[in-house]
Amino acid sequence: MPIPMDFINQNILLISIIVISGVGLVWPMFMGSSANEVNPAAATLLINREDAIVIDVREADEFAAGHLPDARNLPLSKLADRVSEIEKYKDKPLIVCCTAGMRSAKGCGQLAKLGFTRTHSLAGGVDAWVGAGYPIKKGSRNK
Repeated sequence: MPIPMDFINQNILLISIIVISGVGLVWPMFMGSSANEVNPAAATLLINREDAIVIDVREADEFAAGHLPDARNLPLSKLADRVSEIEKYKDKPLIVCCTAGMRSAKGCGQLAKLGFTRTHSLAGGVDAWVGAGYPIKKGSRNK
């Protein structure tokens, strides 16, 4: 039985919201992710159980404003030049983070090309970490 046009015209806003929500739910399945993403809780488990190394790929001023505890700052723009600083961790889990997750996914891709086998992008970045109520440190001291 077809839906009457009057119903559609009277409820166009509701129908639009339903369609947009549906597209939003299935979009990630079609887009995929080049990086192995972990949420803040999974990242914490990797840090605590497997001594994962946290690499923050934001610029130094962003890092100083607030970063995950024990994170190392290797800005994405200098990652390839400074990879020797983390070379010994090629087979350890690495959690790569940025503000919201875009740069960290790129950083994971670069690191994978350089032979790092266990890279993870922090889904939602430092924003998600803070939103989940986890602590951050301020200052520019690089571990």
